[in-house]
Amino acid sequence: MTATDEAGGVHCGTLDPEGNTLNPVGQQEKTWGWFAIFNIWANDVQSLFGYSLVASIFVSYGVGGWTAFAALITSSLFVMWLVNFSGAPGEKYGIPYPVLARASLGTQGAKLPAVVRATVAVFWYGVQVYFASTALALLIHSVTGTTGGAEILGMTGIDWLSFLIVWAFHILIFWRGMNWVESFLNIAGPFVYVVMIGLVVVLWRLSDGRIVEATATIFANPEGTFWSEIRGFFAIFGTMVAYFAAVMINFSDFSRYARDKQAMKRGNLAGLPFNMMLFGALALLTTGGAAVIFGEEIINPTEIVERTDSVVLSVVAAITFFAATVGINLVANFIPAVNGIANLAPERISFRRAGIITSLFALLIGGFWTSFISNFGIGSIVNTLGATLAPIFGIMIVDYYFHRREHLNVDDLYDMQGGSYHYQNGWNRAAVSAFAMAAIFSVATVWVPWFSFLTGYNWIIGALLGGTIYNALAGKGAGR
Repeated sequence: MTATDEAGGVHCGTLDPEGNTLNPVGQQEKTWGWFAIFNIWANDVQSLFGYSLVASIFVSYGVGGWTAFAALITSSLFVMWLVNFSGAPGEKYGIPYPVLARASLGTQGAKLPAVVRATVAVFWYGVQVYFASTALALLIHSVTGTTGGAEILGMTGIDWLSFLIVWAFHILIFWRGMNWVESFLNIAGPFVYVVMIGLVVVLWRLSDGRIVEATATIFANPEGTFWSEIRGFFAIFGTMVAYFAAVMINFSDFSRYARDKQAMKRGNLAGLPFNMMLFGALALLTTGGAAVIFGEEIINPTEIVERTDSVVLSVVAAITFFAATVGINLVANFIPAVNGIANLAPERISFRRAGIITSLFALLIGGFWTSFISNFGIGSIVNTLGATLAPIFGIMIVDYYFHRREHLNVDDLYDMQGGSYHYQNGWNRAAVSAFAMAAIFSVATVWVPWFSFLTGYNWIIGALLGGTIYNALAGKGAGR
């Protein structure tokens, strides 16, 4: 058992991949500076989906470019503000999200949100492994000129080979522990930006410098009114907050490795607003260049690369897409899945064992994605799982800052049989009740047509409801 004083000075911990990944990390192992935190957000933004999402904001929301940029920056500042709150306990005590959740929901009750978060993460981990493998397949096709042959379960031989290589690559990274994860993120983040800037330069030359004119056209919105711009602003704001919602919940999984609170805050400040501005500008310029060259606003970067008909660009782009997809997979999916699975049996499931379990699910989900899973309309199920997590954020924040005044007894967090966080047989009924009531509303916005207009804001409203209801119930001493 690791020991911690009430002020938060962790005396010992472990980053041993064979050890308990939920144990508090020691001060000597808190090595992540602001640049490492910055690259968490860089990798979270730089996925293929992230590019398409940001590009679509400029062309599909019916607002002017300045309104879209204002919404992107405002949402990133709002997310930064929230993750500074959710990440502070992790930085102070060196504990991950599943352990932090024990303080409010109980030593057993915390398994519920941890399992939901892990389920969402495991699913998308498998899907992202598949998407990363398509980048490798593009690289093989570009270099060799082969087509891949007959299909098996919706994928060719080259597709399957690429998928297995990418799957094994993920295992290679996590097998060495979090230091290797940090190293990959620090390399992938800047590398993707270098290549994206290179793609803008290529499109600039192909468009004979008309990329700025095309971008200005996208920025213009002559038919927009004041109220349409306001509605569009809040629609984009809600969309971007929802995009970062999962990482906001479990940010203590990363902040626990920060050197100190200032490193975490500087990394969040540089990582969120700066990344959104730079990535948004590059996505806008790329979309504008594609509009000049190909006559339409293309928001899928792979389609832009394919239309350039350049082997060199295809190779570079394939490597970039691969690095970007693996990066977001490690940030948004792998770490939450590993910690959530380890929390089910902390004494028996190590970092490596949890990683192998996650990888086996990824092999199943990613391998059968094209032929079976993608046809099931599973998006609504995953969105439902995500919506249920929103109240947890509000509950944890209210509990830590208002009820505990930023003080935790870490030894009791790891006492699964008793202690101050065991409550009633490991369940805090006030938090569980608040979680259930607020989650019903969040899920309703996904499935009930009457609430569909709130879908983009369900995470914010769910978090507010969870925190408010918990504060009311806990204030009355219900179940504590």
